[in-house]
Amino acid sequence: MTTSTSEGHAPASGQPEQLKRVMGPRLLLLFIVGDILGAGVYAVTGKLAGQVGGIAWLPFLLAFGVATLTACSYLELVTKYPQAAGAALYTHKAFGIHFVTFLVAFTVVCSGVTSASTSSSLLANNLLLGLDEIWDGVPTSSGWAMTVALAFMVLLALINLRGVGESVKFNIVLTVIEMAALAIVIAIGFTVMAKGDGDFHRITVFESPDDKNLFIAVTIATTVAFFAMVGFEDSVNMVEETQEPERIFPRMMFTGLGIAAAIYVLVAISVVVVIPPGDIASPTNADAGILIDVVKTGAPDLPIDDFFPFMTVFAVANTALINMLMASRLVYGMARQRVLPPALGKVLPGRRTPWAAIVFTTVLALGLIVAVVRLSETTIGSAEDGTEVDVVTALSGTTALLLLAVFTVVNVACLVLRRDPGDGTSFRAPIVAPVLGALCCTYLLGPWARLEVDQVQYVIAAVLLGVGVVLWGITRFLVRPGEGDFDDIELMDIDPTDDPR
Repeated sequence: MTTSTSEGHAPASGQPEQLKRVMGPRLLLLFIVGDILGAGVYAVTGKLAGQVGGIAWLPFLLAFGVATLTACSYLELVTKYPQAAGAALYTHKAFGIHFVTFLVAFTVVCSGVTSASTSSSLLANNLLLGLDEIWDGVPTSSGWAMTVALAFMVLLALINLRGVGESVKFNIVLTVIEMAALAIVIAIGFTVMAKGDGDFHRITVFESPDDKNLFIAVTIATTVAFFAMVGFEDSVNMVEETQEPERIFPRMMFTGLGIAAAIYVLVAISVVVVIPPGDIASPTNADAGILIDVVKTGAPDLPIDDFFPFMTVFAVANTALINMLMASRLVYGMARQRVLPPALGKVLPGRRTPWAAIVFTTVLALGLIVAVVRLSETTIGSAEDGTEVDVVTALSGTTALLLLAVFTVVNVACLVLRRDPGDGTSFRAPIVAPVLGALCCTYLLGPWARLEVDQVQYVIAAVLLGVGVVLWGITRFLVRPGEGDFDDIELMDIDPTDDPR
């Protein structure tokens, strides 16, 4: 099936609506690095260090390994099929089962929305914490945090509507601030070590608060760390806005993953060296993360702790922006193939941004934030053992769970689609990469890879996928027979010099 547009929304030339190719190699690299870094390292570092002690850097390396294996599959598929629908398109081409394709697509959208919601919640808590340090009495309750998170999601939608060029340029600013914040944490950690105030030998010490063996504890910590390594997959949904994707995608994706892994290992070492062993698993403000404690403990005489919370706000904002860019582009891609209602594929005439998809994904995010905050205060306020389940942990864990399921399918799809040689110019992953990637992702999906208190992730994921099943039925009812089957779409010739204004 070829692409089509709603009457009155096609460009004057009569050609199908097209996205503008504005991303070169540097913008793509910053996009990937900025998406991987951010909310993940702030949200999970303390928790995984609390599970394995001084070897907190090891789960990051293992998560990096699993992510890299899956990235190989994504690279082979995105260079063979450079279209915006991403994992959904690969699933359809491999299996051709509409229900499975739609469920994968909906899972990816939900992962982007849950990740952005995680970032918004973390941002709200850090912002209120920073303001309270300056002006005593700033409200920091969950209600106020939810209000700030909702307002931030609306701001992201407005930035997204301006266009991917503006959004990615904003991403550059946020990525620089983000890396500066993590550089401060690393510098403090190594300064403490240089002074002899920290115990560098702790980075080889394994500690488990529940007396778990090394294998089980590291497995659980790797699942936690996996949320910090996701983000590379978002870039494939920007392929129609990237210049020469077959040439630049492999190099930029591997470079981005390597940069992120190196930073995470250094941050983990800094946390272990600076924070006393008994305090790692219980930061001063659980919703704000452990890195703020590193700054306050490692540099108590410097005013860094006054502005560091605001730097983390910018860092987390970056993750949320890219997540919403990805989710909206995926919805746009599905709508253009009439798997979602065609109205969601409408593009803003002047700026050529997918406004309908942006509105749809923003409404999803707003509803999810409200729902999970309310649920955390009632139904999932505590586990059976009395351990509280916080919003950030629930949302970040659900994001990782959803993406591990998607990554499993993508790795298998890569193996199935090897029967299609393509045009001979696409990236070719070593055969072992998708095989090991599928096995590792499947293993990390199991309940053995999570603490009992984190089993709530399955509940949240089940509810979201249940909504997906309902939407699938509605969509099948709305489209005409023969449409909405993820039929192949024709690649559109896009002039990278065309000015949408």
